[in-house]
Amino acid sequence: MNRHPALTAGRTAVVTGAASGIGLAAARRLAEMGLRVCLADLDGAALRRAADDVAQVAAGGASAVRAIPTDVARLDDVQRLHATVQRDFGDIAMLMNNAAIGDGGGPLEHGDRWRRLLEVNLWGVIHGVQTFGPSMVAQQAPAVIVNTGSKQGITTPPGNTAYNVAKAAVKVYTEGLAHDLRNREGCRVTAHLLVPGFTFTGMTARGGVKPPAAWTADQVVDFMLEHLAVGDFYILCPDNETTRAIDERRIQWAADDIIRNRPALSRWHPDWAEAFAAFMKS
Repeated sequence: MNRHPALTAGRTAVVTGAASGIGLAAARRLAEMGLRVCLADLDGAALRRAADDVAQVAAGGASAVRAIPTDVARLDDVQRLHATVQRDFGDIAMLMNNAAIGDGGGPLEHGDRWRRLLEVNLWGVIHGVQTFGPSMVAQQAPAVIVNTGSKQGITTPPGNTAYNVAKAAVKVYTEGLAHDLRNREGCRVTAHLLVPGFTFTGMTARGGVKPPAAWTADQVVDFMLEHLAVGDFYILCPDNETTRAIDERRIQWAADDIIRNRPALSRWHPDWAEAFAAFMKS
């Protein structure tokens, strides 16, 4: 597999939300590629198990792996993470802002859950970029920042509005970051938005059995690495039931709500159900 020029053996990757799911799969794959890996997540047995797992496949063994307890919602935690990585490993090739929680709420409810979700899913990304970004730019070496978004931040289905808001904001923030980086003279850092499809993770698992429609976290990470290698900004993942073509039609319909002045979220509006079904078949 071709790889992004930043992802070379001996350099360092930092992955948040690394105790499980896509974050753990990314940490494991990057360690297999010869990178030193720092796993950041909430303190606990899951983080320690993840670090042990990654150390088993790391080219440098346990010495090439760090597990650093981090609450990305807390700026001082992220700053401590950065200081620890620089002290132990120095050069940072990749920052993957992947930490997220899913228990939000609708527009009129659960303000406390809204606040916590936004602190983790949005502010965790901002904390990561603003803490690590300047030093990554200053290295004057190839580097990548990957922020994990969601299709829910693009088509915004009804239900967990808090999650949609956070992931929509991550999309917009990452677009702005990519524009900023490419306009900095001599900057060799690029930004990318990972948009997983239906993925079997701790957040989506129901009863511990992978649904046939879902991708594994490893499939998502392999897809991400493939598309980083060719420089894609939007890394829009399919899954076992949703193709790229289906995603494109859903995204187009969502954008057309504004252009055509349809009701908000018309895809789920009963008066537009027939028109949406016909659109998807066309």
